[in-house]
Amino acid sequence: MNLAGLAAEAADRGTPVRAGLIGAGKFGSMFLSQVPTIAGLEVAAIADLDPDKARRACRTVGWDDARVARTAFLENGAELALRDDVDVVIEATGSPRAGIANAEAAIAAGKHIVMVNVEADVLAGPVLARKATAAGVCYSMAYGDQPALVSEMVDWARATGFQVTAAGKGTKYLPAYHAVTPDDVWAHYGLTQEEAQRAGMNPQMFNSFLDGTKSAIEMVAIANACGLDVPDDGLAFPPCGVDDLAHVLRPRELGGQLERRGMVETISSLERDGRPVFRDLRWGVYVVLEAPNDYAAACFQQYGLPTDDTGRFAAMYKPFHLIGLELSISVLSVALRNEPTGQSRVLKGTVASVAKRALKAGEMLDGEGGYTVWGKALPLKKAGTALPIGLAHGVRLKRDIEAGGVLMLEDVDLAEDSVTAIYEEATAR
Repeated sequence: MNLAGLAAEAADRGTPVRAGLIGAGKFGSMFLSQVPTIAGLEVAAIADLDPDKARRACRTVGWDDARVARTAFLENGAELALRDDVDVVIEATGSPRAGIANAEAAIAAGKHIVMVNVEADVLAGPVLARKATAAGVCYSMAYGDQPALVSEMVDWARATGFQVTAAGKGTKYLPAYHAVTPDDVWAHYGLTQEEAQRAGMNPQMFNSFLDGTKSAIEMVAIANACGLDVPDDGLAFPPCGVDDLAHVLRPRELGGQLERRGMVETISSLERDGRPVFRDLRWGVYVVLEAPNDYAAACFQQYGLPTDDTGRFAAMYKPFHLIGLELSISVLSVALRNEPTGQSRVLKGTVASVAKRALKAGEMLDGEGGYTVWGKALPLKKAGTALPIGLAHGVRLKRDIEAGGVLMLEDVDLAEDSVTAIYEEATAR
């Protein structure tokens, strides 16, 4: 609770935290917009495949010419990690292969790493975290994104003596969304293609939010960080409002929808017939608690927490998240406290690639949010050799796959490289 004070002290000493940002997209731009008003935080360098686009992003979010002029703009993330004027590397490319490579470069250079790139984290987060610890630096999830916010709530619950029954986030979901492609995504957001293009919105990225892939990635990241379980048959996306969290997200033997205690789950803001859920949590995160004793359960009622009908289960939630606008919390925390805002510790699950339609041998997969596959969260023990969605981009199918079929590693021509090697290392433990 004293990060602003620590940052201000760093500013007074003339030793502000110096960040380097890799990837100046939407998340990165939101972070950049806040930097001028945070004492003790500077951005020394920005790496993007299009440095001119990164400069334009800085001006769009309100940077003045002087701030732009004193910032280095590069094309290469690994080169940014080597700079002497960077203390913390922020990986925000969205590419799992680039994310892992940039994280390894940062760790090797003795820099803290804040991993905005959840796609990379669910492939190799535990291995990267161990490498960072061995190098004496910190590997952290990105505050403002749901996995870090949920990790904070889970830690709070456990530190106060509650058992965590369920944790996760809300989203807009219907089963039909799994088959949506970038061609028809904008209708689900109430936009025309022209409106989306004018806003600079990427249809494949926004489709990954809709088709269930991003939810799967984020829930697996939470499971990996908090030691929670991934549902055996994937996320169920039960419709649920904030008043019903403790009722719906409790074990089945007690009338809820969970296989057991200690699960991740994403709740839907839509009923299955498309009607809006009352007091939905589309933009927020939650944790469901179980009271350890009768006295604590009585306190739930006395202090107004909505509970289930047993009075033993209650929920806490945060109705909104501000993604990149909150990212500085992670940057300051790793630099000034050497403390991550959430960190993957063990692979509890994976995000398996599922065919959106019948696929033919020889077809090229286009990864997260594309035309060919969507990502389904599965426990690692049940997924077996399922092809992770993070490795399903730019690889060719070796056999036909029926619609709804789970793709396996052996179904594609997958080159052996450092990324596949680090995934194999992560799954071997």
